[in-house]
Amino acid sequence: MQFHIITIFPEWFASPLSTSLLHKAQGKGILSFYVHDLRDYALDKHRSTDDTPYGGGWGMVMTPEPLVTAIEAVSEPLPDSRRIFLSPQGQPLSQAKTAELAACEALTLVCGRYEGVDERVLAFVDEEISIGDYIVSGGEVAALVLIDAVARLVPGVVGRKESTEDESFNAGLLEYPQYTRPEAFRGMPVPPVLLSGHHAEISQWRRQQSLIRTRARRPDLLKKADLSPEERRWLTQRDDTDT
Repeated sequence: MQFHIITIFPEWFASPLSTSLLHKAQGKGILSFYVHDLRDYALDKHRSTDDTPYGGGWGMVMTPEPLVTAIEAVSEPLPDSRRIFLSPQGQPLSQAKTAELAACEALTLVCGRYEGVDERVLAFVDEEISIGDYIVSGGEVAALVLIDAVARLVPGVVGRKESTEDESFNAGLLEYPQYTRPEAFRGMPVPPVLLSGHHAEISQWRRQQSLIRTRARRPDLLKKADLSPEERRWLTQRDDTDT
């Protein structure tokens, strides 16, 4: 899978893309990353990519000419390339969306800066994606989040497929609590069921803990979760703080 990133700060990506799973996946030929300097597509000798907004106001706006030229030059030669603008006004990034994007052959990620981009640029991307209801300094931060979330769902990036299947949000719920050695730590023991060796009971306990944790921390997820009638009845009988 190819990731193409359009940015005015290409140096942002050097360290994260050469670390951990992303680095290993590149070595295996599973992932490829290409960082494109937007200033290379600027039209003037100063390599300008922004200008003052029409109508007045504070800050600068990214101009359409360099961005559209870069988007076309980068994405048009690529098969099945999805062009994404990272924006706080976009669709929230979710586990379902990352799975959808992981099936693409290539992604072109457009990183905005300043007060935003000229509205006409949006006619040249396929979608806008947000990483949350808050503002960061630029699309580079959001692009790194999206890359990491999508890349780990590409087959072969994570060693064991099961590692990604049991995580939070995959089943519409938060993940169950995890424990490792020592068996007791500062008066807090590991739940006995996890030491029992009974896999069916462990599986049931983990599912119930996911339900309890989701209701306590993210009750909004339960509205869309795929729960059986028995699980919904079981939840109504539990107190939010019951473990």
